Amino acid sequence: MAAAAAFLLELAALAALAYWGAVSGTGAWAWVLGVLTPLVAAVLWGTFASPRAPVRLPRAPKLALRLAVLLGGAVALAVAGQRWLGVALAAVVIGDELALVAVGRPIAGAD
Repeated sequence: MAAAAAFLLELAALAALAYWGAVSGTGAWAWVLGVLTPLVAAVLWGTFASPRAPVRLPRAPKLALRLAVLLGGAVALAVAGQRWLGVALAAVVIGDELALVAVGRPIAGAD
């Protein structure tokens, strides 16, 4: 259940980053930002933050990267004019992290 929630939050953050890129740019630049922003975040996540990441980070940097991507999605929504969606995403991300800490699993797969 926790893995499914984490995956949905990751998808929401990537979608939020894509939305920001699409509405922040104009013309072809909107497409470039809308595709590259979530792509870069996904590559960083997959390389360093996912449970099966090929590069194993210590707990603190891994948490920082996870929160940067997830809360970055929330900030992206707010900057793109979807303030309440951004606040809602941030609240769910923070709630999820606090719930993980409460059950003793702050970061899945951390060393």
